[in-house]
Amino acid sequence: MISAILALLGALIYGAANFCGGLAAKRLRSIAVTATAAVSGLAALAIAQPLLGGAWRSADVAWGALAGVFGVVAVVLLYACLAIGPMSILSPLTAVVSAIAPMLWGLLVDGETLSPVAYAGLGVALVAVVLVGFIPGEKVVRPSTRGLVMAVGAGAAIGGFLIVVDQTSAGSGLVPLVMSRATSAVLTLAIVAAMAVVAVRRGLPAASVLTPSAPVIGVTPSGHADLEHASTSATAVAPPTSSLARAWWLAIVCGVVDAAANALMLVALREGDLSIVSALTALYPAGTILLAALVLRERVAGVQWLGLALALVAGGMLALG
Repeated sequence: MISAILALLGALIYGAANFCGGLAAKRLRSIAVTATAAVSGLAALAIAQPLLGGAWRSADVAWGALAGVFGVVAVVLLYACLAIGPMSILSPLTAVVSAIAPMLWGLLVDGETLSPVAYAGLGVALVAVVLVGFIPGEKVVRPSTRGLVMAVGAGAAIGGFLIVVDQTSAGSGLVPLVMSRATSAVLTLAIVAAMAVVAVRRGLPAASVLTPSAPVIGVTPSGHADLEHASTSATAVAPPTSSLARAWWLAIVCGVVDAAANALMLVALREGDLSIVSALTALYPAGTILLAALVLRERVAGVQWLGLALALVAGGMLALG
């Protein structure tokens, strides 16, 4: 099934976008990275949309804008829950919920029917999501109710994004994604602007909100909350200019790569079933982990290698199913 192949490829590209965003967030605030990626992704989609065509129907525009809201909510809740921890539990929980929510929607609401092989593939995919997202070495700490609620909320928002995009018409082309990214850009830029206003009122430069000068939550290249590199002093030394320039470029690349992954996901949804596409899209940490291992020489735990292998098996089962 072509949709399964496209969804798995899209998941890997989502992981690559997270990798770039994670590196950028080591020098910039996460909200600055998110806003920059939203703008660069919007530019890429706006350029591609006229080339690929697509009708600007009011319903598709509205669905796209709603998808953008879901995307921003997902990012905010994801960072918040990972900051609370423990990441070894909340990270895979978020990924599993992001797969199950649209999976249930597709099977129960849209009435999708799958073969026995495909149903088995969905089960293997969910196991793979948990293993790939598991962070070994973390202290086994019982998660708080607040952390669990935020993790479930983040996963539900990611799943909601997929469900909403799936409602758009085939003739809309990239229009829903353009509107989604435009909404994300407006919301995140508004947040940055509000933070800048608050900073100026406190006698600080407006640009101070772009880089960490107090404890903030970024993300690691593996896509998780960056507590280790969070600054602990209000007088922290600013990163070198060259590092900042590199971080901005990484944020820009993150947006463009993420837009490409969104486009693949959209085609996969229009070619196949929401339940299958959502299960495979939830494997996005696989791309981040592989790049972190290849580029940064980060160690991949045995349980994660098992998850990656199961992801390939699940992809094959779903493609055959």
